[in-house]
Amino acid sequence: MKEFWDERYRASHFIYGEEPNIFFKEQIDKRKEGKILLPAEGEGRNAVYAASRGWQVHAFDQSREGRNKAMHLAQKNNVKIEYHVGDMQEVSFPEEYFDVIALIYAHFSSVQRSSYHQRLLKYLKKDGLFILEAFSKNHRQYQLINEKAGGPKDEDMLYTTEDIKNDFSALETVFLQEHVTELKEGLYHQGKSSVIRYGGQKFYESIRTKKG
Repeated sequence: MKEFWDERYRASHFIYGEEPNIFFKEQIDKRKEGKILLPAEGEGRNAVYAASRGWQVHAFDQSREGRNKAMHLAQKNNVKIEYHVGDMQEVSFPEEYFDVIALIYAHFSSVQRSSYHQRLLKYLKKDGLFILEAFSKNHRQYQLINEKAGGPKDEDMLYTTEDIKNDFSALETVFLQEHVTELKEGLYHQGKSSVIRYGGQKFYESIRTKKG
């Protein structure tokens, strides 16, 4: 997969555009700035937007070409981001360090998915927010109609709301919804799509105990 993404990101243009994901932007704009982690960040559009809003941004991706594009975009927008090259098992951060962790179209196989999500949760502060947008299994019908709809062709890498509930059961669900939206993100996220949007908060144990 590293070679696939290096080849894709080697294009001179930004294949998913330079503007942030709309859902990501809405969530970031609601919160006071702090430290944010963006795994599988690709060309950096979301990282650069967060930095422009005053967030301390850490990002990583397995693609060096993706990092090159992200650093160019950061320079163009006169912001600073920390961007590491490596996959989920190669990078490490202090535990309970980030106020927000955002996974935007970061798809993993069912074998990897749950363990990767659990690894990321260790880095989230108490009272921190985890946000996610990803293609659902119902997205396959739109891919068959429109090849530019984007997303993995392997259904195993697409998600259900139950997958998200199970993987993030340690968090308090703030919102979880699957719905159809019209994506306009560069060349590869174009058209009607079925997505899952999730937000979960890592409350203090004392708060969870009171609720229980």
